[in-house]
Amino acid sequence: MHRLFAIGTAIAVLFLTAGDVLAHEGHEHEPAPPPARMAARGEAQSEALELVAVAEGNVLAIYLDRFNTNEPVGRAEIEVETPAGPVTARAEAGDVFRVAAPWLEKPGKYDLIVTVTTDRDSDVLPVTLEIPDATTDGSAAILSERARQIVLLAGATAGGFGLALVLVAAGRRRKHATATAVALIALSFLVTGALAHEGHEHSAAPSQPVGRDLSQRLPDGSVFVPKATQRILAIRTTMTVDGRFQRTIELPGRIIPDPNASGLVQASAGGRLSPPPGGFPRLGTRVNAGDVLAHVTAPLQAIDISDMRQRQGELDQQISIVERRVNRYEPLAQTGAVSRVQLDEARLELQGLKDRRAALDKVRREPEALIAPVDGVIADGTPVSGQMAQPNTVVFQIVDPARLWVEALSFDALAAATVASAQTAQGHSLALTYRGSGFSDRNQSIPVHFAIDSDVSRVRVGQFVTVFASNGEEMRGIALPRAAVVRSANGQDLVYEHVSAERFQPRPVRIEPLDGERVLIAAGITADKRIVVQGAELIDQVR
Repeated sequence: MHRLFAIGTAIAVLFLTAGDVLAHEGHEHEPAPPPARMAARGEAQSEALELVAVAEGNVLAIYLDRFNTNEPVGRAEIEVETPAGPVTARAEAGDVFRVAAPWLEKPGKYDLIVTVTTDRDSDVLPVTLEIPDATTDGSAAILSERARQIVLLAGATAGGFGLALVLVAAGRRRKHATATAVALIALSFLVTGALAHEGHEHSAAPSQPVGRDLSQRLPDGSVFVPKATQRILAIRTTMTVDGRFQRTIELPGRIIPDPNASGLVQASAGGRLSPPPGGFPRLGTRVNAGDVLAHVTAPLQAIDISDMRQRQGELDQQISIVERRVNRYEPLAQTGAVSRVQLDEARLELQGLKDRRAALDKVRREPEALIAPVDGVIADGTPVSGQMAQPNTVVFQIVDPARLWVEALSFDALAAATVASAQTAQGHSLALTYRGSGFSDRNQSIPVHFAIDSDVSRVRVGQFVTVFASNGEEMRGIALPRAAVVRSANGQDLVYEHVSAERFQPRPVRIEPLDGERVLIAAGITADKRIVVQGAELIDQVR
């Protein structure tokens, strides 16, 4: 009898706890969050315009964009034919139009006719808007879950009562059977309370979630981006066009100064640097050809000073002798005892000796002036007063910032009519003009020079760039800005197609270099597709 009592109790406990295990299959002890709900919306397109209508309570928000470029249209006249009659939309901040629509509070399907007039287009766009019933929407799953729990609880309770009756009928000792029945009934109610309150609040009905427009990646891989978010991210698109383009090659390059508009300031002899009046010119200072930038004072050795002093003594002695001769010749020339020619020769000899004497004094006192050879700005050079400059030392580099070149390294000779462009690491594009290529190899490559024909305010001498040069071969494809292509996590190149007003589909593509601003789509998409050319990286971050 005790064995039958223990077996019955164990079976009852297992049966009662099985409901809880079945109710939580997969060990999900917390209810999964409901999917994000979006506000009721409708859209319409024409050849020129794209319109999205979003229900915001009792107000209808209207977003109007250009179909090809996705550019918002902020100035337009919009009239909506509603169930309450025609209503004119008012423009608000953010290029949004809104219409008072109290009829949106009633669930149902509404067919609206929107008449749009802009400065360039005029269209009639039909829009269908379906408002779900707030009292039933989303509650079916909650009711189904409650019904399943009620069935499990009822089965557990009935099983407990049944086992208790069996034990009472089969046992001889009614005292133990009655105690077992009471325990099973109490355990049933305990399990009932646990199931009823685990993870749920059944005392009050859950509130209806409020619809929110959130950017999200859909199960099919496409990305949903509401129009309001598109305005913030400045999403822009373009229509793809198939065409023929010249194949280009990528070359490493760097910015160099124009050889005809740059120069070096060097010391011809070794000496000590000293600043000119006003000090050394700073980096970036504009100078003109002929400006004195620094002085170099040549150092004199002891033996040099001794030789110079000896030479000065000899010159002083010769000057004294010639002066006396001139003094004698002057009165004699007046009487005719000495010819006028002899007097003039003596005077010229005296003047020559004095000039040679003055030159020796100048060598000891006057330093060498370093003069700017061209107009431009100081691009490099940090001289210090008292610094010793060796012969041929570059003290300053002067560059004309408006005249810069690009030196690229090519493995093949390029034609003189080569069309080329360059791109910096920051993404700035530079138009280039071919200037020439070298005839001798440099590190197994040929140096090629190009002149920059565009704005050079964002580049500096020595900066590395990527040069895109055509090799004359033609290829067919679709040209897109480089910003339109993003790299996926697996390394695949992607572009985003604007398949509907608020949905973007990633398309794997194969690209070829075209120039500094564009790439060529060789495969993956066709013509007449709307492709995102601005904001593609932001769309790719949506999860």
